Amino acid sequence: MDLPTPQDLRERRNELGLTQSELAERADVSQPLIARIEGGDVDPRLSTLRRIVTALEEAEGGIIKARDLMNAPVVGVAPDDSVHQAKELMDEKGYSQVPVIRDGAPQGLIGNSDIRQRPEENVGELPVAEVMNESIATVEPDAPIDEVDAYLNHNAAVMVVEGGETIGVITEADIARTVS
Repeated sequence: MDLPTPQDLRERRNELGLTQSELAERADVSQPLIARIEGGDVDPRLSTLRRIVTALEEAEGGIIKARDLMNAPVVGVAPDDSVHQAKELMDEKGYSQVPVIRDGAPQGLIGNSDIRQRPEENVGELPVAEVMNESIATVEPDAPIDEVDAYLNHNAAVMVVEGGETIGVITEADIARTVS
C-alpha cells in the first residue's frame, strides 16, 4: 500500500476545493494538524491518515459504504427455531445461508454447509443454535467497502449493525455486484 505524501494530500485537497478547515472537520481532526501534515512537520498515525484519506474519498463521492451494499430488511431465524424451519426459509428465498438473530442482535449464521456437516438423521429437529456457525463479523452502516471486503475474506457474510440492531447483511455476491 502506497501512503500519500504531504504534497499528495495537499494537491488532492486543493483539487476538491476544500480548505484545511473543511478537510479537518470531515476527518474529525484539527485544522492545525492538517496544516502540519501537509507541511511535512508531523508524521501522522496511520489511523489519522486513514481518516483524512477517507474524508478525501468521501468528498470525491467515491467511497462505497456498508449501507450501500447491504441487503435489508434482514431475513433470518431465531436460535430456538428448528433447523428444518431455517432450511425451509433458505429454500423459499433461494439463500444458501441466513443470519441467526435474537432480539435484533446477530448471533451467527446457519447455512446449507452447516446442516450438511451434521451426521444426525434428525438434524432438522435440532434447534438452529446447535448447528449454526457463531463466527460472525459485524460493521457499522458507514463502514467502507474495503473493511467489509476484508471481513468477507474470513466470513461467509457480514452483518450491518446499528445501535445493537441488525439492519442488513452483506455477502461476497453483494460486493461482486457492486464492483462489476
